[in-house]
Amino acid sequence: MDKDLIYTIIGCVLKVHSKLGPGLLESVYQKALMIELDNECLSAEEEVPLEIMYDGNNLGLGFRMDILVEG
Repeated sequence: MDKDLIYTIIGCVLKVHSKLGPGLLESVYQKALMIELDNECLSAEEEVPLEIMYDGNNLGLGFRMDILVEG
């Protein structure tokens, strides 16, 4: 992963935290972070399904990534 991308994402996270502070629901921070990522013109997706494979079999546990940035 590109260091500049990492720094940009961290900057977005810090901006959300500084504006909202602690103690809110995860969903609030997630939506706010999506706005900040969009402001930085980054491609981001929410609740992306994540397959967990074991020995060639999909375990079908229904995991989801909160946010996937730039694929």
